[in-house]
Amino acid sequence: MEEIKPKRKANTQVAGEHAPSARRAGRTDKNQQNGNAAARKNNKRRAPRSTAASENHAAAQSVPAPRSRRARNVQQGQNPQPAGTKSPRRNRKPAPRSYEMTPAIPMHICPLGGLGEVGKNITLYECQGDMILVDCGLVFPDADMFGVDLVIPDFTYVLENKDRIKGLFITHGHEDHIGSLPYLLKKFNVPIYAARLTIGLIKNKLEEHGLASSAVFHEIRPRQKVKLGCFTVEPIHVNHSIPDALAFAIECPAGIVIHTGDFKVDYTPLSGDAVTDLSTIAEYGRKGVLALLSDSTNAERPGFTATEQTVAEGVRSLFARARNRRIIVATFASNIYRVQQIIDLAIESGRKVAVSGRSMVSNTEMARELGYLHAPDTVLIDIDEINKYPPEKVVLITTGSQGEPLSALSRMAQASHRQVKVGPNDFIIISARPIPGNEKTVTKVVNGLLSLGAEVIYENMYDTHVSGHACQEEQKLMLTLAHPQFFLPVHGEFKQLKRHAETAEHLGYIPKQNIYIAENGQNIRISADGMTVENTVTAGAVMVDGYGVGDVGNVVLRDRHHLSEDGIIIVTAAVDGSNGQVLSGPDIVSRGFVYVRESEELMDGLRMQVEMALDRSLSDNMHDWASVKARVREALSSYIYRRTKRSPMILPILLEV
Repeated sequence: MEEIKPKRKANTQVAGEHAPSARRAGRTDKNQQNGNAAARKNNKRRAPRSTAASENHAAAQSVPAPRSRRARNVQQGQNPQPAGTKSPRRNRKPAPRSYEMTPAIPMHICPLGGLGEVGKNITLYECQGDMILVDCGLVFPDADMFGVDLVIPDFTYVLENKDRIKGLFITHGHEDHIGSLPYLLKKFNVPIYAARLTIGLIKNKLEEHGLASSAVFHEIRPRQKVKLGCFTVEPIHVNHSIPDALAFAIECPAGIVIHTGDFKVDYTPLSGDAVTDLSTIAEYGRKGVLALLSDSTNAERPGFTATEQTVAEGVRSLFARARNRRIIVATFASNIYRVQQIIDLAIESGRKVAVSGRSMVSNTEMARELGYLHAPDTVLIDIDEINKYPPEKVVLITTGSQGEPLSALSRMAQASHRQVKVGPNDFIIISARPIPGNEKTVTKVVNGLLSLGAEVIYENMYDTHVSGHACQEEQKLMLTLAHPQFFLPVHGEFKQLKRHAETAEHLGYIPKQNIYIAENGQNIRISADGMTVENTVTAGAVMVDGYGVGDVGNVVLRDRHHLSEDGIIIVTAAVDGSNGQVLSGPDIVSRGFVYVRESEELMDGLRMQVEMALDRSLSDNMHDWASVKARVREALSSYIYRRTKRSPMILPILLEV
């Protein structure tokens, strides 16, 4: 029998090509039959199917089967038959053929803020040279950041790649997601993609910086996809403590990434708002999600987050309790839901509503214009008119729920507010929980209000606030529906990220090696083949102090911390430049160290130490004034520590004459 040699290359038919002729197909059938006869003869000598082959077969069954038999053969590593030929039904076992696997297309995820901290959220996505940003927030300074007003992300890496960045997507309008936009737009006027209310809140913020007219906005809505470069971004509606909150499904050649933003699952939301769009997330989960980046703020809390409806009932009972008193409610200026609840309850109880605080006034006006806030003109009054009405007929909505030093509520607590004088006839509700780090400032405000005779409801005394972030069961639901290949917890301190990672691991279907707790600045390469950290990019904190951005760094903060603890001593003396003789002084000025009039003995000792140090420098013929200052500083530092166990900052000033 003639031996049939294997063909050099499988003849696969491309859609649109002509099928082989009947004569050619006949020759192929004849050759195939001869080949099958030889195969049957060889099959008698073969062993039964091996275990490895069975395992390969089982693995192939787990992959969705292609529609055609010929496509299934290609998937299982078999030689495809030429189009138009008839394949024998039995004993068809062509030799296996090896195929080179094409490496999966990667994408890069660079969190530049929001990891290991609460706030300052900003994430950069890159694929095939195109980039997009998600969020651009700030964080409020810690207690030891003396004089610092705000902390924003370091935009160095963003500015280095601004020619590749196609747009900036905003999840919602809270400060930790939009607060640093003015500082970025001053350097890079990136197009902004956000929902309608979010754009309104951003414009209010940009007005203060004179940037509202130059900013480029694109309004987006849920389920309406936006294509920028190789990215296709679909906004997905989620519940939060503010309307128009969005998650994003980011699709690119590397795969699909879901970025949840801040979310919770509220089945009874307020103001006719829709429930979190879980069906769209599930659709992407069935399609295949490469990675999920999910909110971790409440990762330590079991169960579900309470619905906003509980706040309405809690505040309603407090309104009834404050029947004959003026009601003052402090909340976030961006919490439009809460403001609407208070207005509705004021209407129920026949009260007028006034608004205090610059951001509260601008946000409520904007929300009314856009239709997100409903308040009749007959209910709203100007804050200058509140004293024209009896206390039991007034509700005042104000800022300052976090104890901000310049907020309206803080000024009321200090009795320095021009229109509002707090007293025993006031019933004050702080409808917010302190952000971590703000507990002391909130306590200070509460103490001030209580000392003025007001009754204050704060923190967890009653149901006056619910979180806008998902608890563990809602996080599990998000993980289950998205069913990602990789999971990166975001938006939280390390303990929260760690707990969120543990929750994902306990679900069981995401391998532990596919769960990663990232750090700000890490350049994470992710694809269907795996996840690695390639390098780190510039990321960190930039401090804003007044009009200065970035001019206050760690050295300045260290000096401020030093001054706050031990004060400063300034030493001045006039020295003859030719021979080093002291012409006048030394004079010593103390600030924040000791009260000079009550410490004359100590001050005399300090002058003596300075004189001795200058005399030694003169005898050593030392004319390097930097070295002379160093000698004076060392002599004073040693003497002061021996006498007081303190280390003030010492600043010698030698005037050469």
